[in-house]
Amino acid sequence: MFEQIIEFALNNPLLVGVFILLLLLVIFNETRGTAKGVDTAEAVRLMNRDEAVALDIRDRKDFNAGHITGAVHIPLNSLDSRIHELDKHKDKKILVVCKMGNSANMAVSKLQKAGFQEAMRLKGGMMQWQTDSMPVVKK
Repeated sequence: MFEQIIEFALNNPLLVGVFILLLLLVIFNETRGTAKGVDTAEAVRLMNRDEAVALDIRDRKDFNAGHITGAVHIPLNSLDSRIHELDKHKDKKILVVCKMGNSANMAVSKLQKAGFQEAMRLKGGMMQWQTDSMPVVKK
């Protein structure tokens, strides 16, 4: 099998080059400026111990379709004007939840600048939460 991989690489240098370039870009993107993240198991542990509160930054439609129990809903585009609503949770970790875990980085940055140093993102967002068969509340 290893011989076949080498033969493919020699016969298709452009494809192999593009694959390596894309792989390097993905690795660079994942390591650059990514906010600290926790997986679903760690998120559940933190919330069950009342050490963290979930902040769902998705739009109203997605939030109503299913969200984490007890999550505070502030859409990302409203976070700047509504961040004061989180002041009562300053003593806890803020677990930012988005759709797939990518746009949470921006919210974590905003929260940290506002003094929420324990802000972190849920790795994989609600997609991972549901994939892991975690409970959701629907409105």
